[in-house]
Amino acid sequence: MQFNTVKERTAMAENPLILNPHGGMPRLLEIMRRLRDPKTGCPWDIEQDFSTIAPYTIEEAYEVADAIEREAWDELKGELGDLLFQSVFHAQMASEAGLFTFDEVADTMSEKMLARHPHVFGDENRDKSAEQQTKDWETVKAAERAGKDQKGTLDGVALGLPALLRAVKLQKRAARVGFDWPDISQVVDKIVEEAGELAEARDTMTQVEIEEEFGDMLFVIANLARHLNIEPEAALRATNAKFVRRFEGVEAKLAELGKKPEHSDLEEMDALWDAVKADEKAVNNT
Repeated sequence: MQFNTVKERTAMAENPLILNPHGGMPRLLEIMRRLRDPKTGCPWDIEQDFSTIAPYTIEEAYEVADAIEREAWDELKGELGDLLFQSVFHAQMASEAGLFTFDEVADTMSEKMLARHPHVFGDENRDKSAEQQTKDWETVKAAERAGKDQKGTLDGVALGLPALLRAVKLQKRAARVGFDWPDISQVVDKIVEEAGELAEARDTMTQVEIEEEFGDMLFVIANLARHLNIEPEAALRATNAKFVRRFEGVEAKLAELGKKPEHSDLEEMDALWDAVKADEKAVNNT
């Protein structure tokens, strides 16, 4: 980076770290500090608090997942940076409030990883299966929850998680103490039962009751995902992507006929949908 004007050279002298393209984490932390400076910072950044930033944090995490799902590796660096910035933003606000600093966040994470991986950083034998490591991990986390005075089986499952993900985590916790269907067929039977009840009673239920019954059915479907070792959020993201791909294929075939979807009907679009599926199957079998 070249600084040719007097103004640029002066700025560089006053802000050597901020303008250093290789400044790493110290540079990012200083930029965040400056953005939140009450006198010279950005008005929008100054006005934010934990609750207003939290939705952006969740959004950025999903954008990281999206880049990975699409294997958009050229975008992933930027998305990871956006997510890192969210941690920096929260840490800066916490530092201003006298709660903790970014270094303390990093140190806490390091200590947690050391405690949870005694087979790597301690004396435990690392010659164990992934399943045994998972059990050991859960034992360590249970001890951590006990240290936080989280005595209930379901204590500590974050309220802000996506609903399907939280459902699976709640069910995993309950399963640890034996509250679980022992056979997957019982889960499938329950889904059929819940769907039947909803279909039969939808005309006599209030909207609130319909929503409750639908929630019950989704909860059992999440349980089925757990029994099948499927991450439901990932499965649904994949299906969403498949729907987009196939519907775009329908639109392309309609365009070849000089049409748009609004000028077609369900029967025609359904036939084109089947054609798109057949095309995909043919490609996949070649």
